[in-house]
Amino acid sequence: MRILLIEDSSRLRELLCEAIRDAGWKIDAFAFAQEGRAALDGTDYDLLLLDLGLPDEDGITFLRSLRAAKIQTPVLVLTARGAVDERIAGLDAGADDYLVKPFHNGELIARIRALTRRAPATAMPVLEFAALQYDIASRRVTCGNDEIALAPSEKGLLELLMRNGGQVVPKPKIEHAFSEFGDERSSNAVELAVSRLRKKLDGHPTKALIETVRGVGYMIREARG
Repeated sequence: MRILLIEDSSRLRELLCEAIRDAGWKIDAFAFAQEGRAALDGTDYDLLLLDLGLPDEDGITFLRSLRAAKIQTPVLVLTARGAVDERIAGLDAGADDYLVKPFHNGELIARIRALTRRAPATAMPVLEFAALQYDIASRRVTCGNDEIALAPSEKGLLELLMRNGGQVVPKPKIEHAFSEFGDERSSNAVELAVSRLRKKLDGHPTKALIETVRGVGYMIREARG
């Protein structure tokens, strides 16, 4: 899962990024609404964490513009504006949930999981391919009743492949999915992750194979027979 954070406090951005990465998710963080809008234009996000007190645009105005543009990404508002009428304004503008500062990181992570579970069916909260199941909210990968232990990077790779089951995923797209803005991953890192993922899946009757398409990328397909 990839999350976008728009928060002008550098210290809070750092703390939130650390908590979200510790939960096993990817996060891109910006201080300005304009930067966040550009990120949304170029990347598919599963969730937006939005501060209302942004330096270049009021968060409510920004949120209304997203909904007017038919952007349906779930939005969790993070703000010090805790009055009832202000919370109502945020929800009426298109927010899916509201968390008043200061808050405990544990509650933030729980609310993110809850929003993911309530996401539209197109967000595919549980991916299935062959005998594999991947619950995006809990980040559990299972084969039948057995859980498959994977590192965060391996889960991210598997999610991307399962979302494109039976189709080739170009290597640059995988590298981008592995990256955060300003922190690009190398081709070698992708190859190592693919190798580790194959070995771990081979230990279970997943009926799923990860194939290398030379010069292009990788794909997951169902084993024959």
